[in-house]
Amino acid sequence: MSGPLAGLRVVEMAGIGPGPFCAMLLADLGAEVVRIRRPGGTMFDTEPRFDVTGRGCRFVDLDLRGSDAVTDALALIDKAEVLIEGYRPGVMERMGLGPDICLSRNPRLVYGRMTGWGQDGPLAQRAGHDINYIALTGALHAIGRPGSPPPPPLNLVGDFGGGAMFLAFGVVAALVEARVSGQGQVVDAAMTDGVALLAAGRYAGRASGHQSNERGNNLLDGGAPFYDTYECADGEFIALGAIEPQFYARFRTLCGLTDPLFDDQMNKSQWPAQKHQLTAMFRTRSCAAWIALLGNDDTCIAPVLDWDKAPNDPHNIARSTFVTIDEVIQPAPAPRFSRTPATLPRSARVSGDDTGKVLHRWGLAQPVVDRLLA
Repeated sequence: MSGPLAGLRVVEMAGIGPGPFCAMLLADLGAEVVRIRRPGGTMFDTEPRFDVTGRGCRFVDLDLRGSDAVTDALALIDKAEVLIEGYRPGVMERMGLGPDICLSRNPRLVYGRMTGWGQDGPLAQRAGHDINYIALTGALHAIGRPGSPPPPPLNLVGDFGGGAMFLAFGVVAALVEARVSGQGQVVDAAMTDGVALLAAGRYAGRASGHQSNERGNNLLDGGAPFYDTYECADGEFIALGAIEPQFYARFRTLCGLTDPLFDDQMNKSQWPAQKHQLTAMFRTRSCAAWIALLGNDDTCIAPVLDWDKAPNDPHNIARSTFVTIDEVIQPAPAPRFSRTPATLPRSARVSGDDTGKVLHRWGLAQPVVDRLLA
């Protein structure tokens, strides 16, 4: 592997969702990630190549209930710069792998912890999922149409945006500091904290009076007619985001929207009538026809593509935004680096394929290698 994190050794305690995604981000950029998981444990009941968030990682099967398992896990952690785990608070401590023990043995270790609610607080020990975490921060309330329940926005906002991305950011920030101070530390990445921070702009708008508590009544939540999605004549959808006056003016010109109704762009009292007219207008042509008219100009418009069409979009093809690994289409590593570009990761492998090579390369004692290989 190459990339800006080449040479970085990471131990990941296997989990689901945001933990593996964070590990994948690090592996994509060159880190050597060893995922410790239960024997036979996997997110998928099919071929490993479909485990996209396991790409680039190495796998070591280890039943932590075994007599020597904790000793063997600690031997791996001793050789790492980063540990990431996504269990409830206290689980790693009960297994004998808590931060006090790990940092006493490996003082430079960055110990990354991923939870929904955080390591402390009244909800810390409660179960939850993405939808619960974004609900508590105000983010879920702001998503959706007026008069309708807030829809679950997949698990992109909490698990991956507020969780995995902030854990990766926190781990790398702690690594920079550790390489100066020589001391590691614990990174407490709570999804509730991350989602709240993602909504910083919305809280700023609320404080200034520009963000209403009513769904579908604001600039970026579908309230504005110039920032919404519309159905076209062929049943496909188009996304319009002409916020800035110059882009809005260009959109009006190309569409022939000369009605004075559209003159006062930010007059919220006019928004319902404007949206009614735009809804009727977009239904007069196919999505492809609208893109042909507007797509090559500064109108801030794009087709709403599904999972199958997005990888075949000309821009995504030109940028190699998607790659195919072992016949599985998936997003390419991101972001991109001019001097230390990442290589194309390999797909996940069956546990045991790399165990011997990894353990020897990491310099573990032969008795530990023998036990793990067994």
